[in-house]
Parts: sequence; C-alpha cells; structure tokens
Amino acid sequence: MDKKLWKIGFFTGLTSFCLLILGIRTILGTDLVLKNYFTFGVFSLTVGILAASLLFYKFKIAFRIFMAALILGFAEFFRSFLMDKNGFGDLIGILSLFIITTFGFGIAVIVQFIVIAIRKMKNK
Repeated sequence: MDKKLWKIGFFTGLTSFCLLILGIRTILGTDLVLKNYFTFGVFSLTVGILAASLLFYKFKIAFRIFMAALILGFAEFFRSFLMDKNGFGDLIGILSLFIITTFGFGIAVIVQFIVIAIRKMKNK
C-alpha cells in the first residue's frame, strides 16, 4: 500500500477523533469516560479506513464526495451543539454527523460506479 494513502487515512481518522473530542468535551463540557474515547476511536478508524480505501481503489470522485460529506457532517455537528437551545443539541449533533457521513459515503460510491459504467460504455 502506498505510504501516501496511509498518511491520508491516518490524518483523516486523527482529525475526526480530535474534532469529536473538541465538540463533546470542550463545547458541551461533558466529562468523557473510556467508553467515549473507544467509540470516538472506532468511528475515526472507520472514517480513516474508508478514506484510504477509496483512494486505494482509485475512486477519486467518491473520495472527494465522501470528504465533503464528512466536512458537512462535522459542520452540522458543531452547529447543532452551538445553536440548539432545546437540550437535544448533543444527540442531534452526533446523529447528524453519523447520518450525513454514512449517506455521503453511499452517494459517493454510487456516483463513482455510475462514472465507471459511463466510461465503460464510451469505450465500447
């Protein structure tokens, strides 16, 4: 595996991990326990592996869409923490991050396969 892919996956995962801790501990002021760090680590590891895998299989369009969805998910994550006064901002923020990221990955893969199919049809 290319060293560049490993670095991109690691950086993506580490950034996600740090942003999750920043949002929950610093912005919300919630005390984190070991289970929280484990959960954040699993999510960040998953995001990093998905990002590196998309680049490994040369799905550049899917990678860009997935990264845009991840950035959008974190933007909604922080927005709901800062703007929601109902008391459900923490739950809505985490769920929106997970849903937007998952939806973005699904859309990214679908778009990439459509592009591959169109390219194969053009070559015939």
